Amino acid sequence: MQSPTSSQQQDQEKKLAAATALHWVKDGMQVGLGSGSTAAYFISLLGEAMGAGQLRVQAVATSLVSEALARQAGIPLFEPRKGTRLDLTVDGADELDADLRLIKGGGGALLREKILATASRHVLILADSSKVVPQLGRFPLPLEVVPFALPWVLDTLEKLQANSVLRSDRQNPTEPARTDQGNVLVDCHFNQFPDPAQLARQLEAIPGVVEHGLFLGVAHTALVAQGEQVLVYKPGEAPRNIAEFTELP
Repeated sequence: MQSPTSSQQQDQEKKLAAATALHWVKDGMQVGLGSGSTAAYFISLLGEAMGAGQLRVQAVATSLVSEALARQAGIPLFEPRKGTRLDLTVDGADELDADLRLIKGGGGALLREKILATASRHVLILADSSKVVPQLGRFPLPLEVVPFALPWVLDTLEKLQANSVLRSDRQNPTEPARTDQGNVLVDCHFNQFPDPAQLARQLEAIPGVVEHGLFLGVAHTALVAQGEQVLVYKPGEAPRNIAEFTELP
């Protein structure tokens, strides 16, 4: 269990990462809005900047919760059409490593998160320092699963030694958690997996698995707040202080 001090520090780091990301939103952009606590801070700050007349953007959200936050913040939402290419998507992560491989989906929005990420010119990940890990796998890997296929999916995951658990609804623990698409969520407790790409292929081959929470080769940049500083992560590069950058890396 986290101490109050640790929890408070993480919260401050999330706010710092969100505030830093706002500097890379340009007037007129079409922006993807992520889900989760760090993304929620970003949405709030973006709405404040728009309300002050500093920015004009249109947005698409990765979840119904983020849509509601965006409307409350006064951010105009638009319906994607064929050919829509977002300028920037700003999202969080449950885990990330030095190569910007991610685990996402702790909030259950992994499908829409991956859709918007792959439809974006630049994907910017925001994180507090606790999210950086030497190897992915400590955080349970979420899967979005078609309910009809659940028994067979669980059988296959057992063969992969996934230690899978059907996620329960927070409000009604006797019912399974549902995604915005009406599917169920399965959390896989691998603890670690040395070859994320191989695991991704294995999961994608299971009929009934709509999406998995491994985001590989998707993120372009991450802003990781560590205390009072922000570090910039790029795939295959050592982290650098944000002070070295005047524009989005």
